[in-house]
Amino acid sequence: MTRVLVLNATFEPLSVVSSRRAICLVLAEKAEMVVGTGRAVRSEKLSLDEPSVVRLSRFVQVPYNRRRSLNRRAVFARDNNRCQYCGATAESLDHVIPSSRGGSNTWENVVAACRPCNTRKRDRMLSETSMRLRTVPRAPHPSTWFRLAVGSLPEPWEQFIATNSELAS
Repeated sequence: MTRVLVLNATFEPLSVVSSRRAICLVLAEKAEMVVGTGRAVRSEKLSLDEPSVVRLSRFVQVPYNRRRSLNRRAVFARDNNRCQYCGATAESLDHVIPSSRGGSNTWENVVAACRPCNTRKRDRMLSETSMRLRTVPRAPHPSTWFRLAVGSLPEPWEQFIATNSELAS
């Protein structure tokens, strides 16, 4: 089953749903199809173009700051599965400021690390070691969530995700 990008009435990306759910939204007149796939979806008395992008008919209020919760999969995706200390393949997560020293579970404090680097750093601050971060850890860009949901962005989605990314910057 294919995935469909759902846009708010203002063309802001909201979520990714199954094509079946998107067709139900279109048939119930809760959404309109913006971009189709070119494949036909048929029933006994109806034939529709399968949607790739739909836009809601009414505006849906979303929280202003949509900061996503921290999870292992997203940290590895943000850091490209690479250790942020040496560049090797990452296998674990590390707190830049250790939890034992008051470090929190935030995007800015958690990085992907290989086992040797994580073991070598232990519960010390970076200033107490010779290790350095390759990049400054930050919360991922909102478009990252759409990439995680489907693996890579389909071509018809790029204009809507890119527009939203430029507005957020």
